[in-house]
Amino acid sequence: MSLLRLSSPNSIRLAGIAIACAMLAGCSTLKPTQKAFAPDEYDIRHPIKIAENVRHLDVFTSGPRLDRRQHQDVIGFAREYASQGRGGITIAVPQGIGHHDLVAIRQALGAGGAGGHMQVTPYSADHKMGAAPVRLSFRKLEARVSSQCGQWPADLAGAQDLDTWQNRPYHNLGCAYQSMIAAQVADPIDLVRPRLEGPIDVSKRTKDIETLRKGEDPSTKWAKDDAKIEDSAKK
Repeated sequence: MSLLRLSSPNSIRLAGIAIACAMLAGCSTLKPTQKAFAPDEYDIRHPIKIAENVRHLDVFTSGPRLDRRQHQDVIGFAREYASQGRGGITIAVPQGIGHHDLVAIRQALGAGGAGGHMQVTPYSADHKMGAAPVRLSFRKLEARVSSQCGQWPADLAGAQDLDTWQNRPYHNLGCAYQSMIAAQVADPIDLVRPRLEGPIDVSKRTKDIETLRKGEDPSTKWAKDDAKIEDSAKK
């Protein structure tokens, strides 16, 4: 009886439709996806971007010499400029400042290794607003998160909004982490490409090869400290 049903034209037509539906359903599951939560990845929502920015340092002068704290600050500023600075250093000077104050600042910049062009620009200062500093500036590459942290556009556990039931990463996730990485990186170019390898240690490599030829372990052997807290307390 079943053979007669399968051999009928209607049965064959229905079987063909069922096979076609199964093939279409199978194709729908083969669509490629790059990431499981592509719109919600923290590195896409809070990307670290490299852009040119201006580095400032305000110096408050009070005579022909800088105090020890500000002298060290200017030296550190000059070292940063020597390693990452672009262009020259701009020195914005309030009107009425003496020439001897600039001499002390220039000497501190030279002690930090800041050479090249320095442009002095006067500006009008209102002394009623407080002390007017000498502002040192230069341009440098800087890594920073382009988005703003602390944004909470949706309730994390809202009962009225069905979108919170999707168990997706919240909007602010990863923003502080990205900001910390951008602030701590020594050189923003390190986020784009690795640095060149340094020269090899010939003596260390030769010693390791000789150790391997002897069938020994070339790894460094660290001394194990078995001292206990109660032992050190007794001493």
